[in-house]
Amino acid sequence: SGAPLFSGIIAGIVGGTIVAFTSGSSLSVSGPAAGLTVIVLNAITELGSYEVFLLAVVLAGLIQIALGYLKAGIIGYYFPSNVIKGMLAAIGIILIRKEIPHALGQNTFSEVLNSINHVHTGAVIIAVISLVILIMWEQPFLKKITFFKFVPGGLLVVVVGFVMNDWFKLSNPEWYLSGEKLVQLPVADSAEGFIGQFTLPDFSALGNYHVYLVAVTIAIIASLESLLSVEATDKLDPYKRNTHTNRELKAQGSGNFFSGLVGGLPVTAVIVRSSANINAGGKTKLSAIFHGLLLLLSVIGIASVLNKIPLACLAALLLTVGYKLAKISLFKSMYKLGWDQFLPFVVTVVAIQFSDLLKGIGIGMVVSI
Repeated sequence: SGAPLFSGIIAGIVGGTIVAFTSGSSLSVSGPAAGLTVIVLNAITELGSYEVFLLAVVLAGLIQIALGYLKAGIIGYYFPSNVIKGMLAAIGIILIRKEIPHALGQNTFSEVLNSINHVHTGAVIIAVISLVILIMWEQPFLKKITFFKFVPGGLLVVVVGFVMNDWFKLSNPEWYLSGEKLVQLPVADSAEGFIGQFTLPDFSALGNYHVYLVAVTIAIIASLESLLSVEATDKLDPYKRNTHTNRELKAQGSGNFFSGLVGGLPVTAVIVRSSANINAGGKTKLSAIFHGLLLLLSVIGIASVLNKIPLACLAALLLTVGYKLAKISLFKSMYKLGWDQFLPFVVTVVAIQFSDLLKGIGIGMVVSI
């Protein structure tokens, strides 16, 4: 998304503490969301600096809190499912487009096209092995084994990528990944240094109307994604509890307000994390809170270790997420429902590719109506 990597960690910590404490959901887990990737990227570019973007995140949080008090939690029920599915599929395609270069050891698609003969062998090997692990991890016959059921495939992929890259350094230095091809979190050598890593919003930009446009966009998309995620989480909840949607908007708004204040990305409730929580046996919001505290302890204590993780294995993780969001079977199932469902779905997917999430959803809504 073009934001500092540390900002994603901040958003995860805020989602696991402030949002988890204030949300009425027992199982929902909040943090930085794939659905906002394109918005963040475009907003930082348009606004000119990350500090100005943070101001938009703070304002988006205030808008969400206001929506909660206005009892706007019901809005999630009025968005057509074909447009929502189109939005998620479009996000999947964007993720795949953005992560293929990192899987090949490049930073952008233009680099891949300009230097196809200079694709990094080490990155490709790590990415391919990571993809194989992630695909195998999803196979039903492996889920019967306790180890594969409770140890996340993503965690194994990160460990394997870490170990393989260290092995490359000793056995074949040409394949070794370094510099921009690795995670680059700031490492603090003191408490003051750690606090200095947080970024404050640029409040001098309050007179810039573009900030308010970005804030409204983030508030709408984050609220919608959160409401849909919470609805899906409630359906997966073995205890069949129902989350108060207006309280959820206030919780997400509080999260975005504080995340923006200290330099974090916008947060939403995330169905991938929430379902992982449920599958691991989560019963109360304590698991979400504990995960936020673990993130905080990780960046304080082991940031230098995290910086040895190759981006190639993280790219493999996001490629699988992208594929799950934009599966071919999804397009087939939408087609079988008839043109009144399929056409708005496809229009939404295409419109988002050539514009942004908010415009794409708007075009899809018009076609659906």
